[in-house]
Amino acid sequence: MFAQKEKVGQQEFWVATSDLPKSAKTTFYDKLQATLDDFGFEGKVRDICLPYYKQTPVGRPGIDPVVYVKMIMVGFFEDLPSERAIAARCADSLAIRSYLKYELQENTPDHSSLSIIRQRLGVEVYQQIFQVMLQALQAHGLLRGKNVGIDSSVIEANASLRALVHRNTSEEYWEYVKKLAAAEGIDPQDAAAVRKFDRTRPGKGSNQEWVNLHDPDAKIGRKKDGATDMIYKPEVVVDLDTGAIVQAMVNPGDQLDHQDVAARVLEAQQNINAAREQPAETLTIETATADKGYYSVPELDALQREEIKTVISDPIDNRRVDKLPEDLQKVVRRARRTVKSRRGKRLLARRGMHIERTFAHILDCGGNRRTTLRGQENLNKKYKLAAAIYNLSQLMRRLFGFGTSKQLEAHRGGPFSLFFVLFCSFVVRKRDSLRWSVKHLSYNNNPSLCCKRVVFC
Repeated sequence: MFAQKEKVGQQEFWVATSDLPKSAKTTFYDKLQATLDDFGFEGKVRDICLPYYKQTPVGRPGIDPVVYVKMIMVGFFEDLPSERAIAARCADSLAIRSYLKYELQENTPDHSSLSIIRQRLGVEVYQQIFQVMLQALQAHGLLRGKNVGIDSSVIEANASLRALVHRNTSEEYWEYVKKLAAAEGIDPQDAAAVRKFDRTRPGKGSNQEWVNLHDPDAKIGRKKDGATDMIYKPEVVVDLDTGAIVQAMVNPGDQLDHQDVAARVLEAQQNINAAREQPAETLTIETATADKGYYSVPELDALQREEIKTVISDPIDNRRVDKLPEDLQKVVRRARRTVKSRRGKRLLARRGMHIERTFAHILDCGGNRRTTLRGQENLNKKYKLAAAIYNLSQLMRRLFGFGTSKQLEAHRGGPFSLFFVLFCSFVVRKRDSLRWSVKHLSYNNNPSLCCKRVVFC
C-alpha cells in the first residue's frame, strides 16, 4: 500500500545545515573538479580575469569568474544552447550547486549576470583560458604538435532571412522582390507568383546587397542539409596524433575555406609554442592536412615555404600544371606526391576521425550548432571556451577513462552500455548528414533479377 504525497506545512523555521539535502557522491562533476584541481585551473583563471575587475570593495561583490567558466562547462556537458538554460540548470541541480560551491540557500548567478561577465571579458581572456587547457594537455603528453588537420563546419546564426534589408535602399526583402516582380508584369499581391519569381530570378541572396540589421556579422549561406540560412563558419585546427584542439575560431559565413589557411596554421603553431613555453619562432608542425575545400596553390606555396608538407587533395583532376609558373609547378607536384603517399593516406584517415569527432562534441552534443548569441566577437568567445572544454574532456578521458557524463554512465553499465552509448551518439551525429538512396541494380542484364542496396551519401 502506498501513501499519497501531499504538501507539508511549515514545520520548523530554523534548519541545521547538516539536515539539508546533499547530492550523490562520485558524480561526474566530482571528477571534473578533481581534474581542474590537478593543474590549478581556478587560480589561473582568477589571475587572468583580475585586471577586468575593480580592486576596491565598492558596491556588491562581483561573481567569481571561475563560477562563470564552470557554468559554461555545465552548458557544454549538458547540451544547453543558451545562457538562460544554463542558469536554470545550475539552480536546479544539487550536484552542480556543489560543483559551483553554492549552498542550497544561496542563489546561483542569473543568466543576465552571465551576459554581463561575457561582455566584460575580452576575447584575449578566452584565448588565455584556452592556453591554460593546452598547457594541461602538454603536461599529460596529449600535445604532439607535429601533424595538424584543419576543417570548418556551419552554425546557424541568431538571425532570420525574413529580417534582411537592402544595403542601398533599406527596403525589406519581400518589398524589394515585389517591386521587381511588378516590373516584370507580375501581380505583387499574388504571393505564390512572387515566390515563384523569386525562386527563379538570378543574383538573389547576395551578401553584398543584403544585411540583417539585428546581426550584421551573419552571412547568407548554406547549412549542412543544403538549406539557405544566416550562418557562421566555426573552424578548428586539431593535433592529428592526439585529437587535441590547438586553434579554434569562428569565421564569417561567406569566407572561403582556403583564405589565409597558412596564417591560421601558423597561429596554431604559436599556441603550441606558448603551451610548451618555447620561442614563438619555433616550428614543430611537419604536415597540414585538410579537405579539397582548402586547396589553393598560393596557400600551398606559403605552407611549403615554411617546410610544412601539405596533405590536401586537388579538387581538379585534370589541372594543367604546365600552365603554372615553374615554382608553382613544383608546389603542386609535391602536394600530389604527399597525398598519394602512405603517410598522406594515413593522415587523411585521421583527419576524418579526429575532426569530425570534434565537431560532433562541440556543435551537436555541446549546444553550439545553433547559437543564441549575436555578433562574431561573442561567438568567438563562446567557441574558444567550448574548444577549451573539449580539450578538458580529452584530459579526463586520459585520467579516468571517460570525458562526459554519458561516458561515465556507460562505464558503470559495462561493455554493452558503452557500445549502446557510442552507437546512439553515432546515430545522432549522422541523422542530419546521411541521405538514404535506393539503387536498383540489374543482374546479368535481366531486369527481373534486380537487387536493392542502401547507399550512404
